[in-house]
Amino acid sequence: MSGTLVLVRHGQSEWNLKNLFTGWKDPGLTELGVQEANAGGKALADYGIKFDIAFTSALSRAQRTCQIVLDNVGQPDLETIRDEALNERDYGDLSGLNKDDARAKWGEEQVHVWRRSYDVPPPGGESLRDTGARVWPYFMTEILPRVLRGEAVLVAAHGNSLRALVMVLDRLSKEEILKLNLATGVPMVYKLNPDSTVKSKEVLGDMSGAH
Repeated sequence: MSGTLVLVRHGQSEWNLKNLFTGWKDPGLTELGVQEANAGGKALADYGIKFDIAFTSALSRAQRTCQIVLDNVGQPDLETIRDEALNERDYGDLSGLNKDDARAKWGEEQVHVWRRSYDVPPPGGESLRDTGARVWPYFMTEILPRVLRGEAVLVAAHGNSLRALVMVLDRLSKEEILKLNLATGVPMVYKLNPDSTVKSKEVLGDMSGAH
């Protein structure tokens, strides 16, 4: 029995628009972000999927994206589990700072290392490896067993928490994952084999505009 796992990054947030490090801060979606979430939901509706359960983070931009997607597929009241294990990477002292201001303060190279290295965290924050250390166990215990039982599971979360999942699912190296960016509002549909390897993957939209 092959289950289905759908990953969706939240639509553009107010702080994405302002070029601010967001992390665990909780800005809402922009009008464009709502449009992106609706587009992802419509793509899933056209795909014809019906979900058994949804998971999202403790942050409102992911929660609203999740609800918009469920509204579009005709399942507005589906059971949805919220957990901070799926939160965005914590940017620590960078949270709330403009990315250009951060570069002016610490230098282009240092900020690039914090943003793109696998295991170097910003001051007071998390690296991608740190993010994975909370995402992976949650996925293994709460989400994966449902998919392996044949359920269709929606996960609406964040760029880095989803990158941690994609790293495992697509078997990417820590060098390869650093080059991967996920577009906002574009669903990735995974079919898994009984041994949890990926049977197939479809992207329902355009990832070329990812950031």
